[in-house]
Amino acid sequence: MKINVTDAASKWFREDMGMTGRGVRFFGKVYGKTPVHDGFSLGMTPDDHPRHPIVAEKKDDVTYYITEGDQWFFVGYDLTIDYDAKTDGPVYIYDDNGELDK
Repeated sequence: MKINVTDAASKWFREDMGMTGRGVRFFGKVYGKTPVHDGFSLGMTPDDHPRHPIVAEKKDDVTYYITEGDQWFFVGYDLTIDYDAKTDGPVYIYDDNGELDK
């Protein structure tokens, strides 16, 4: 399980969200749909104090992470965070990392 942040997404988080020097936590939440979970969607929140992160990626002075309690949502996938100019926001790509094949 990894988090990858593209340059375009990093710029959006820093410039549009003001996240420089801060942290962003990603988590699974009830309701919605993703390409890998029906009935659940991906949430994010500013959180500068990670508690039990299982994976983190620091890019351009912003720390992106997932905590132990949300591991269930990401098992088997790497998360790529990109930017979509059309919606002017992040887009999430779930890449099969082979963990489910073990």
